[in-house]
Amino acid sequence: MAIFGSKKDTDTKQKAIRPIVVRTENVAKELINIASVNRVDAAALDFNILEMQTLTRKKSPGKDELFKEATPEEVKALKTNKLLMDPTFEIKQNYEIEVFTRKPRPAYDGFQFSIGVNATMCKVFLTIKEGSRMAYIDNFEEDFLELVNKKKIRANILVGIFDDMLPDAISKLNATLRVNESITFEKTDPILVAEGIEPQATIDDEVIMHFREKHSKKVKETDKIDYSKRNFILSVVKDELLIEYIKPKKGTDGRNCRGEFLMAKEPSSTNLPTFKVTDKIAVVETERTTEYRANINGYIVYENDTYDIRAELDINEISFKTTGSIETKLDADVSVKVKEADIFKDAVGTGMEVEVSELEVEGNIGPNASVYAKRVRVDGQTHKSSFINADDLTINVHKGKAKGLKAHITRLEQGGIIANEVDIMQVIGGNIKAKEVVIDLIGSNATVTASKRIEIKKMQGSENKFVIDPLAVDSLDDNVGNKEKDLDELEEKIKILKREVDKYSALVQKNENTFLDIKRKLIHYKKNNIRLPEAFVKHYKQFQKVQMHLTELQTELEDKKAKRDRLNTTINAVQDNIFDARVINRDKWVGYNEIRFKLIEPPIDIVYTPVEGDENTIYALVKTEDDEYIIKAVKE
Repeated sequence: MAIFGSKKDTDTKQKAIRPIVVRTENVAKELINIASVNRVDAAALDFNILEMQTLTRKKSPGKDELFKEATPEEVKALKTNKLLMDPTFEIKQNYEIEVFTRKPRPAYDGFQFSIGVNATMCKVFLTIKEGSRMAYIDNFEEDFLELVNKKKIRANILVGIFDDMLPDAISKLNATLRVNESITFEKTDPILVAEGIEPQATIDDEVIMHFREKHSKKVKETDKIDYSKRNFILSVVKDELLIEYIKPKKGTDGRNCRGEFLMAKEPSSTNLPTFKVTDKIAVVETERTTEYRANINGYIVYENDTYDIRAELDINEISFKTTGSIETKLDADVSVKVKEADIFKDAVGTGMEVEVSELEVEGNIGPNASVYAKRVRVDGQTHKSSFINADDLTINVHKGKAKGLKAHITRLEQGGIIANEVDIMQVIGGNIKAKEVVIDLIGSNATVTASKRIEIKKMQGSENKFVIDPLAVDSLDDNVGNKEKDLDELEEKIKILKREVDKYSALVQKNENTFLDIKRKLIHYKKNNIRLPEAFVKHYKQFQKVQMHLTELQTELEDKKAKRDRLNTTINAVQDNIFDARVINRDKWVGYNEIRFKLIEPPIDIVYTPVEGDENTIYALVKTEDDEYIIKAVKE
C-alpha cells in the first residue's frame, strides 16, 4: 500500500471551495464526501490538523463501554503497556481538520514520497521516489513531519503511537539537506517510520514427502512432457530426509499501526502421520518437527501402510508400458536385475533411460536405450543405437556404443567402446579406444586405438588399423584432454598481455618524474596544512591507478606463463610415453593391416604396414640417431 504525492496535484485547475472544519475518525472518507458535495476532485483537497484525540476502551462482556480520551502521558505509556496485547483493548483516533483547496507548494514540486505498509500493517515505510529533488528550506523538519502525518492519517494509520523513530529520520534528512543545500535521490530506499507489534503466524501441521518432491520435476506448460519418466524407483541415500511432519504451533498475537488487534488463529492438526516405518528409516523428534531419515542407501517402498528401504529389485523388463525409465542416484546402491531372457524381446526397451548403481540384464538392450551405472552386465546383445556408461562393463554381444573404465566383451560386432582397459574375446569390426586393449580373436575392418598397449592373440582377418595415440582416452582421466588447444589460446593471451604491459610500462616511465614532483608537493602541502589543489590530487590518483593496472597486468602475465609451462610439461610427459607403447600380435600377420603412431609434437603420424605372414610379434616407435621416427620390431 503506497500513497504518493504528485506534482499533478497542482497542475490542474480546480474549483476552489470554502474552508470547512469537520471532526472525523476517517479523514480519507470525509475528504471524498466533501469532494462529492462540492463537485471537485478529492485529490485537489488538502487539510490542516487542528486537533487530534487518542481514544481507548476495554470491552467487557455484556457491557457497552464508551471510549475515553487518553492523556498525552497515557498515550506515551501505551508504547510499553501490556494493554496493547490485550484483545479487549481498543484504540482509535479522532481528528478535527480544516479542509480547503490544495495550494501550490513550489518547494516540493520535484519531491515525491510515499507511505507504504507491509502485509500486516505492522510496519510503515517512508519511500522517497527515485529521481526526486529537494532543496533545503527553513522549517523543513516541521513542514515535512506534517506532510508525512497527513499521509498516514489518510491511510488510517495512528499518529504518535508507534512512530518514535519518525522525527529522528526526518531530522537526519534535514541535516543532509542543510549540509548539501539540495539532494537528488538516486535510488529508492524505504525508511521505517512506524512499527507496531508484528504477530507470528500460526503453523498448521503438515506432512512433507521430501523424497517425492525431489523426484518431481517442474514442467512448464510449453514443455513437452516425457511420459516415459514416471519415477518407478525413488532412490535415497543414507541420512537423507525422506518425510517431515511439521508439528502444529499457535502463533503470537500482534497489533498493527492502525491500532487493530491481530489475534493468532488456532492451529489445525489434521495431518497426523498414520503410516509406519521399518528400522531402515530413523525417526528423529525435534521441538518443531518429526523427521524420517534414511538409515541406508537404496530405494523407498510403501507397502501395508509402511515405508521401507530396499537395495535390490527384480523385474521382467524395463519398458514404456511397464516401468518407464528408471533413474536413481549412482551412489544410492540400487541394484536392478532384469530377467527378460527371450531373444526376440528387449529387456530394456526402446528409448528407455536407466540410471542405477548396478544393472544385470538377462536379455537385450533395445534401440536408443541409455544406461548409466557403476556396474553393468548384459547377457544378451546391445542395439547399434544404444549407449552404456559404466565403470565396470560386461557385455555378451556389443553392437552399440559404450564407455567405462574396465570393459569385458565376448563379441564386438561393429560396435564402439571407450575405456581404460578393454578385454574382448572376438572382434568382428568396430571401433575401440583405450589405454590397453587385449583381443583374443580379431576379424576384419576394426580400428583399435590405445595409448599404451594393443595385444592381439589370434588374427583371422585384415583391413584393421592399430593406432597408438597418447590422447586416445584423455577424456576419461583428464590426462591431457584438449590441452593443445588450451596451449594455443594461452600463447595468444600471452602475446596480448605482453603488448599491454609494454604500453603501460612506457606510460609509467614517461610520467614518472612528473608524478614524483607532484607527490613531493602534496607532502609539502599536507605537512603545512595547506589545502591540496584538486588538479594535483586528480593527477596523483590517475597515476596510481595506472601503476596498479600495470601491476595487475604483470601478475596476470606471469600466471599465464606459468600455466603455459605446466601444460608443456604435461604434453611432453605424455609424448615421452609413446616410446613405451607397444602393438603386439601373437599370431602371424594376415592380409593388409596398418600400424600407426601419432605424435603430439611435431603433429605427425608414423605409419607401418606389416607384410602378410610376418612373424614379428612386437612393434614400437623408435627415434633414430638422425632424429627420425620409425616403427620397428622390438623385443618385449
